[in-house]
This record gives sequence, C-alpha cells and structure tokens, in this order.
Amino acid sequence: MTIRPPAVAGSFYPDRPERLSAAVQGFLAEAETGLAPGPAKAVIAPHAGYRYSGPVAGRAFAVLGPGAAVICRVVLIGPAHFVPIRGLAVPTVAAFRTPLGDVPLDRAAIEALDLPQVRLDDQPHAGEHALEVELPFLQAVLGEFALVPLVVGDATPDEVAQVLDRLWDGPETLLVISSDLSHYEPYGRAREHDAATAAAIEALDEAALGPGDACGHLAIAGLLIESRRRGLGVRRLDLRNSGDTAGPKDGVVGYGAWAFC
Repeated sequence: MTIRPPAVAGSFYPDRPERLSAAVQGFLAEAETGLAPGPAKAVIAPHAGYRYSGPVAGRAFAVLGPGAAVICRVVLIGPAHFVPIRGLAVPTVAAFRTPLGDVPLDRAAIEALDLPQVRLDDQPHAGEHALEVELPFLQAVLGEFALVPLVVGDATPDEVAQVLDRLWDGPETLLVISSDLSHYEPYGRAREHDAATAAAIEALDEAALGPGDACGHLAIAGLLIESRRRGLGVRRLDLRNSGDTAGPKDGVVGYGAWAFC
C-alpha cells in the first residue's frame, strides 16, 4: 500500500495527534454555525499555517456538521504551488496520511476521470500543502471518507468545471476548494482587494477572478461555473487576513470561507 506521507506536519500544523486534534476542535468550536441555508455541497477554505488561517478554515468546515453523516467522498482541489503542470494532477497512491490517520483515495473515481486535462502524477502532490492542511479538519468533521485529490496547474476554468461535473454526484460527495486570497499586500489594500474577490465569488462571476486575487483562482472559477449551471447559491462564512489572526499588518495574506448549497 503506497502512502503519501505528510509534508508540512510540524510546520503548518501540529505533528502530534493529540495537539493536532485539540487545535482543529478548537477552531471548529469557535466557528459560528448555521450560516448556510442547507447542507453544503461545496466549501472554499484557506490553506495557510493553522496559526494564521485556522480560524477561517474552521468556519468553512464547521458548516458541514448537519450533512456530515451522508458524506462519504471528498473531492479536494487546490493549486499546484511548486511543480509546474499542464491540467490537473491526481496521485497514484492509495492513501494520504496525516497525524490523525490515513485517508484512502477513491481509486475507482480517479480511474474513471478519463479526461485529457487530468494526468496521474505524484510529484506535484509530494510537497504540496494546499490539500494536506484541509485533511485534519475533514477527518475531525466527517470521520471516515474517501478522497479524490487534485492539484490544478495550467488549466482553464472550463477544464476544472468539466472535472467537477464528472465527480459531482449526490449529497454523498463534498467538494472542497482550497485557496488563499491576496498575498503580501498592506492590510488596508488587502481588505479592499479581498472584498472585491469576495463579491466576484458571491456573484458566481469567474471571469472577474485572476491569479493575483487567489492562488486557487482556477479551482474557484471552475466551481463557480458548475455552481451557476446547477443553480447553487453561495454564502460567505468569513473574510479575514493574517493581520486579523496572528501576523503583522504590513504584508498580509487574505483568507475567506464560503459555502455553496
């Protein structure tokens, strides 16, 4: 059994199970719930170190509670930060490991992704944090589930939307888009920038998003296309930056959380 080991345990989040569990449960407990109009089909969550983005990520995952019992598969999509790729990459491994345990991959669903923009490639996943940091939250809220992890490189929003369409299914499948927002702008400018990005997301206007707005802008854009096509609504759960949570305000990173129902 081939396992993708954690790459950022001990840096982005605690590497000891008891400390990690306590941190995640703390973020979830602090989150306001009941903000979504119904069971969420998809969420957008940030992926920085928990010290910075954990409070905002907690808002995204806490809203899953009412529908958690029926969710048995998670399609998790985020940007490829370190390895340039064409299209979207899925790994060949059997499971992703975190300090809280192993998450099995849905190999049948992955093998059915016979789309030209999807490739099997472990390299972009090996050191990538964007998907890994979401897993302990999902493990805490959902318990056991199967995972379809994809990182997005040089792809179009329509290509991402086509993948989401193929994997959409019913309420048993949750879509999680992993993305931060603006990067290293002064606090006031970042707030204005992220507010404009939030307005585009909430208007389901993928054409208004660019690489400077969110590192996962292509994954977000694909979700907006498919959500509009399927008649989903979107609700903002949180919008802050690292200057609000744990960092200085001279150069901040933006974080947002949304639920699609």
